[in-house]
Order: sequence, then C-alpha cells, then structure tokens
Amino acid sequence: QVQLAESGGGLVRTGESLRLSCVASGSTGNSYEMGWFRQSPGKEREFVASISWSGGSSDYADSVKGRFTISRDRTRNTIYLQMNDLRPEDTAVYDCYAKTWGGGETTTYWGQGTQVTVPS
Repeated sequence: QVQLAESGGGLVRTGESLRLSCVASGSTGNSYEMGWFRQSPGKEREFVASISWSGGSSDYADSVKGRFTISRDRTRNTIYLQMNDLRPEDTAVYDCYAKTWGGGETTTYWGQGTQVTVPS
C-alpha cells in the first residue's frame, strides 16, 4: 500500500503561482511513476503531468506546457508541481497519483486532492 498526501493548494489571482507537493509513504519501493490529474466541476478528470521515478523523464498536458513544471525529490519521496501563470481554467481539485509494479501487475494509488482556485 502507498499513501499519498497532497498540499499546497489555495486561492490565487490570475497570473500568480502555486507549488503543490505530494508526499508518498508506505510501500513506495516499487513506484515507477507519479504525477497529477485534475478535475473541475462538471468536467472529466484530466491528466496534468507525470514524472518517472527513476530517470526523471516528464510529460505534460498541452494546456499546461510552459507554465507547469513537475519535479521529484527521491530522498523525500515527494513530487512537486510548480504552477506559474495560473488562469481561471486551471481551477480544479488536483489529485496526486503513484503507479507501482509488483506481482505482475500495476497498481495506481491516489491522494485526497487539493483545491486550486483562480477566480475569473
């Protein structure tokens, strides 16, 4: 089992920045990817960014490229999402996830989510 705890959400103005954190605990040894999804009211959950745990390669949704940066600190079992130039359309609950491999299968764990609000 992997437990994920997010923090860093809040209410900011258009153009401002926030940094989200996600700390993983428990059986994290088999984690190979972590990242973020987000969900706004009335919309489906959408992918935001991911990072490979070993090599650090990352991927982003087109809507956040150039504004968001995902990073990891393996010593702290933590990933970060630096969000710059925030816009009203970034308003959502941001969910951290971790994928692990073991016993021949992949398991995805989710955090509780953290709210980001950018009023229009």
